[in-house]
Amino acid sequence: MVKKDDVVVFMKGTQQEPMCGFSRNVKLVLDFHNVKFKDYNVLEDQELREGVKAYSEWPTIPQVFVKGEFVGGYYQFSDFFDSKGIPNKYGEKK
Repeated sequence: MVKKDDVVVFMKGTQQEPMCGFSRNVKLVLDFHNVKFKDYNVLEDQELREGVKAYSEWPTIPQVFVKGEFVGGYYQFSDFFDSKGIPNKYGEKK
């Protein structure tokens, strides 16, 4: 699941309707830089929510994966984004 797309976000809500501030901020940063991403709404699936937390060994949502690599939550993602330049590496949104 985390390797199917270049950027995957497990979030509360969807790209169209984020349901928490941190999920919304991840979406806004990616949208601002025209980075396409796959979203999974953990509010609709408790098993998915608990499963991704166990998989990443990270207790909070949102969770961001880039090329299958767990980046972290919003703050870790922001640091990663600033240092790696995701738009240059992963292309523009279609």
